[in-house]
Parts: sequence; structure tokens; C-alpha cells
Amino acid sequence: MHVASIGSGPVILFLHGFPDLWYSWRHQLLSFADLGYRAIAPDLRGYGDSDAPPSHESYTVLHIVGDLVGLLNSLGVDQVFLVGHDWGAIVAWWLCMIRPDRVKALVNTSVVFNPRNPSVKPIDTFRALFGDDYYICKFQEPGEIEEDFAQTDTKNLITRFFTSRDPRPPCIPKTIGFRGLPPPPALPAWFTEEDVSFYADKFSQKGFTGGLNYYRAMNLSWELTAPWAGLQIKVPVKFMVGDLDITYHIPGTKEFIHEGGLKKHVPFLQEVVIMEGVGHFLQQEKPDEVTDHIHGFFKKF
Repeated sequence: MHVASIGSGPVILFLHGFPDLWYSWRHQLLSFADLGYRAIAPDLRGYGDSDAPPSHESYTVLHIVGDLVGLLNSLGVDQVFLVGHDWGAIVAWWLCMIRPDRVKALVNTSVVFNPRNPSVKPIDTFRALFGDDYYICKFQEPGEIEEDFAQTDTKNLITRFFTSRDPRPPCIPKTIGFRGLPPPPALPAWFTEEDVSFYADKFSQKGFTGGLNYYRAMNLSWELTAPWAGLQIKVPVKFMVGDLDITYHIPGTKEFIHEGGLKKHVPFLQEVVIMEGVGHFLQQEKPDEVTDHIHGFFKKF
């Protein structure tokens, strides 16, 4: 596992999502080192300079949580402040569920805690909501989306992922694919050519299969996590999401957050922040603001 680490003091563990790397937390790593913390951001299994087992069966949440427990053990760290985004948020929820003893407090972003539905597998839920063209459904067949991505310039692909401002469900017809989409827009000020090149170089070397395998393991994770069905997450939590984030616009999500559903399953939820005019990659789009929110919460503990 490749790990970026800087600073000394209480440990904050940052978990990235798709198609991210440790680099997604570059601003927070520097800021929190200056604030007197040790900031740690691994490339999760399958990404960047970390190992990438080929089979999706090696990417369940139990595997990824196990990686993180192993990382903390190897560093001699008993407890961390935890920050997650996208897939990293899902993993963070599960780390708190399975090993709450290792987490002091959590700031999670973008993806709410989804309690396990005992009767419907996750992919079936997405297919029923959005159809076969929904991106998570399209990611399921090994090799298919990789072939589509290979016919697209990697820099254009990265730019499209990171700069999208459309909160509607991403549905890509098979006849068009990612290769058939129009060129991405001009880069915003917060995402530079240097940033694009960093991501594109790593994914060109590594490929996207490791990251895609998280999606392909969703149903298997659902099966394996049955023993934790119904448990609450009992660590102090702050949740943040941009109001232009696609995750915030999944049917039922706003009501779940604002009408008590999330609090029911995460009883120590203390704060919810909806960032106005902000998209999915909030920690890069508004780095100082996100750092202030994280720091303000962790100072309490």
C-alpha cells in the first residue's frame, strides 16, 4: 500500500474515492500538517501505487477495512480521526461499523450511510431506479467499460469525471459510451492541467480495473455484511455534501438526510453541512472551506 504522510501529532486518515488517489487530499494534507496533525492518505487497494489484485472478489468492504486496520497496526496507531469521500466514505462508514474502537470521530463527505436492505441487492436497486445505462450498472461487466475507456483520451476522461456539474444520474447509452461524449469543458480554476496530468499518468499506468472492482464487489459486500445488519454507527459524525453532487440527488437521499433517517442510523451525528454551488469533489473545489469544517469538528475531541 502506498501511503502519503506528513506532519506530526494526532492522526487524521483520509480515504479517497473513484476515480481518485491520495492526491485528492493534497490540500488537506498540507493544511493539517501546519495545524499540528499527522495527515495520512493512502492509495486504496487497486489505485495508484498500491497493489491491485485482478479479481473483483478481492475488493469487498471487508477487504478494504482490513487493509486500513493493517495500515494502522503497521504504523502503531491505535485511533484516528477519519475523513472519507465517495467510495472512501462508504469504506469509512464500514470501518466505523466494524472497528469503532479505532475511530475517534468521522467527517464523511458525499455518500450517506445506506443501511443494508436485507431483501434487495444494491445493483438491483440501482437498476430498478435508473436502468441499465446507469454508470454503476455499466461498470459491472469486467472488461467492458475498460474497453470503452481505452478508446478515450485519459486526460479528457479525468477532466470529465472531475468537472461535471450535472446533478442528474449519470446514464451513458451503450451505443454512445464514454468515447462518444462531447469534449469536456474548460478546466475550472480549482483543477489545473498539472492535476489532470497527475491523475491521467497514474491511471494510464495502472488502468481503471482496480477502482471499477469496488463497484463489481457491491453485491458480494452486501452478502458478506449480513452479520452487521441493523447495527448503528456509534462514533461522532459530521456529514458534508455539495448541493450539485449527484449523490445528493439520488431519489430519497435529501429526505433521508434532513428528515431524521440518517440520524436514526448514525445516532451521534452532530452536524450536517450542505455546501451551496459545490459539486462532487468538494475537498478539491473548496479546499480551505472543507479544511475549516473538518478542523472545527475534530477540535472538539
